[in-house]
Amino acid sequence: MRFNRNGSKFKIRLFIGIAIVAFAYLKKCSQSEVNPYTGKSQSISLSQQQEIAIGLQQAPMMAQQHGGLYPNQQLQDFVDKVGKKLVDNSIAKRSNYKYEFHLLKDERTINAFALPGGQIFITYALFSKLKNEDQLAGVLGHEIGHVLGKHSNERITDANFWKLLTMGASVGADLGDLANGIGQKTLLKNGRGDELESDELGVKLMIDAGYNPEHLIGVMEILKAAAGPNRVPEFQSSHPDPENRIQKIKEAIRKYRK
Repeated sequence: MRFNRNGSKFKIRLFIGIAIVAFAYLKKCSQSEVNPYTGKSQSISLSQQQEIAIGLQQAPMMAQQHGGLYPNQQLQDFVDKVGKKLVDNSIAKRSNYKYEFHLLKDERTINAFALPGGQIFITYALFSKLKNEDQLAGVLGHEIGHVLGKHSNERITDANFWKLLTMGASVGADLGDLANGIGQKTLLKNGRGDELESDELGVKLMIDAGYNPEHLIGVMEILKAAAGPNRVPEFQSSHPDPENRIQKIKEAIRKYRK
């Protein structure tokens, strides 16, 4: 009798587990859509307004982690001017994301990143190494590419899919809990495919805005030099090797330059 009772409990748990897996799979399939800016099919769970809200919520914390904004309004305005030129003269204008560009005070970390919805950052450590406006446009164009590519949205959707599978929890409806639960690493951790896609989009944005895309290659050289001779091999890294990125950028330039 005890065996039958335990067996029934096992069957119930198995049924619930299968139901959760089926629900999660069907939910993810129902969220699949074609990105109008890349042509790629993606699983997307957040609306554009949700992306914007998460980006605005996380932006102050991101800035604080890098020492706040760089205390020079002229340089802040310059970064904003270049970013606005890229947006106003490209497909980014039609996206209706709320783009804002920020120069961070951090003088040691060579980095730039984008939050979902259009919040874009570059550290002074990277900014100070750039040789001209075109290189800055290359950096900002690449980050706009992450926004258009909906890369954070895709990772959040995937993270919630696995959360649903492992915990049987409902996918978070509250944006604050969602952003905090996902964590900044998930928001910013772009894979090799994301980086290459953003490089290509960055090239197109630069060309459309009248910048010379060849200067994006110079940015790759800066990143390569900053990584040093002991940089992590591509197969061990989530980012493509700078040499590989340079080759793909050259291909994108030939594709979009007429």
